[in-house]
Amino acid sequence: MLLRRSIAIAGVGDGRFSVVVSARAAGSTWLAGLRPGDEVDVVGPLGRPFPLPPPGTPTLLVGGGYGAAALVGLGGLLRSRGHEVAAVVGAGDAARLCSVEDLAAVAAPFVVTTDDGSAGRPGRVTGPVADLVSGAGAVYACGPMPMLAAVARLATDRGVPSWVAVEESMACGVGVCMTCVLPVVGADGRSRFARSCVEGPVFAGDRVRFADVGTLPPDLVGADAMALPHPPDAPALDEAPEPEPSAEPGADTAAHPTAPTGETP
Repeated sequence: MLLRRSIAIAGVGDGRFSVVVSARAAGSTWLAGLRPGDEVDVVGPLGRPFPLPPPGTPTLLVGGGYGAAALVGLGGLLRSRGHEVAAVVGAGDAARLCSVEDLAAVAAPFVVTTDDGSAGRPGRVTGPVADLVSGAGAVYACGPMPMLAAVARLATDRGVPSWVAVEESMACGVGVCMTCVLPVVGADGRSRFARSCVEGPVFAGDRVRFADVGTLPPDLVGADAMALPHPPDAPALDEAPEPEPSAEPGADTAAHPTAPTGETP
């Protein structure tokens, strides 16, 4: 297991912290198979947490699948500070719901949805979120990227600030490898690649360019330096002909940016 796995902290207390691991690929399956007494090397906590709202602000938590686990501690903290907390938790089916009891203990109203209708309300979280967002002063969400995009859009359309914890694959976790970057609009209105592990994983929902995640937008600050000039019909280096003199000194050839695929090891 060369690369570490990034996992959200689900809870803390009494000198312990808890995480939720879904056994899917080799690394998470290995972690899920550990037994009491086994040792694990951990680096953390890393990244930036959810910012707390002003006192008295009613809040709405939205969790998708195992992302709901990252909202448990936030929900408890908000309740302890006197905030009203509503929550919506959704998944594809009942088996993939997570932290339902923990969030139900701190949130009212509390709504469960499943895509197949096997538990709670049939459909996706966007239905109840659309009903509840107008009564919230801040929205917090964690889950799959399409869900985060939809929740952020609903909140922005109603003029409610939102904060999303993105699910980007992270390799180093300390901002060196640039594996987890995504385009984010800065305070100056210009877009830059932000590292999920350092500047995130929590971002303002209206600042993340969800439609451009996994691409290299041409208006991104520094995009021209990141793109590789490579005209599509250019010959291989060992077959390139001798350059002909240019009629205009300093004449240049337009570059064609090549966008990264967004895939990670």
